[in-house]
Amino acid sequence: MKQKTKFDSSIYTIDCEYVESGVAAAYLIQEGDRLCFIENNTNYAIPKLLAKVSDLGLSLDNVDYCMITHVHLDHAGGSGLLMQHCKNASLLAHPKAARHIIHPTRLIESSKTVYGEDVFKQLYGDIIPVPESRVRIMQDEEILAWGNRRFTFLYTRGHANHHFCIYESFSKVIFTGDAFGIAYPSIGDEDHRFIFPTTTPTDYDVKEAYKSLDKIVNTGADFACLTHFGAVDNLSELKKDLVYGYKEMQKIAEASLTLKDQEAMQSYCEIQIRKFLYDFAETKEVSLSIKQKNFLENDIRLNASGLAFWANREKERV
Repeated sequence: MKQKTKFDSSIYTIDCEYVESGVAAAYLIQEGDRLCFIENNTNYAIPKLLAKVSDLGLSLDNVDYCMITHVHLDHAGGSGLLMQHCKNASLLAHPKAARHIIHPTRLIESSKTVYGEDVFKQLYGDIIPVPESRVRIMQDEEILAWGNRRFTFLYTRGHANHHFCIYESFSKVIFTGDAFGIAYPSIGDEDHRFIFPTTTPTDYDVKEAYKSLDKIVNTGADFACLTHFGAVDNLSELKKDLVYGYKEMQKIAEASLTLKDQEAMQSYCEIQIRKFLYDFAETKEVSLSIKQKNFLENDIRLNASGLAFWANREKERV
């Protein structure tokens, strides 16, 4: 029997307790006495990120980089506040993400449209801009050397057109943001990881999503660190589940094209995504409790919004 590869013990998973525990993670990497964050969640998670640095007996002055996979606020909403605390750090971002980190007004308004004013405030608080002088844009396939580590930045569209993944060759770990789906630790177990795509608005592109899956697996990474949630291995097998999920999601999106408006599309997509997830869980021998089904409702709604947005855009092109 092949010995299971060990996960790098100097990469720390921080539960941001976004909405509740086990939903969104940030990562802290230690290289000697130097540190970097990957993902930072929201303003409300920043005390947890700072506390982890303190737990290691290190100073925030030792943080060299704060990296974000993309600009969605459950990944990057706390950027401004985190950078205020980490005064020596540079924030690394995709070029299309960097502009929204520096000037977040459009991002804020777009997010309020999705969530509503009250929910936005409850989830994210006040978004703080990051000074342009502290933001570094990373190009596709650019390599950053940091101690013994080498980070390679890979543009990975599909979920969002401002998304990249970050492969770290020393530990053979890739930080995938939302490009390698969602696998909540509270659903399934290590032998039955229940993983499914995220198709949230407004940039969902299934053809690009397939390409991104290939890019991720082709790095040869032993582990993918998902923002939602934690490290997973056996990437080739999980990729098969994600390909199947994207195919089923696309069938739902295409079927909704016959409906009269986006509201009807949204309703139809929610019903069909819910059925897909329940049926897929049964296929994967994952028994969903009532609590777990309720837990999935937010993803069902957001994924349906992405599919409906795609379908409505396709109708307008005709």
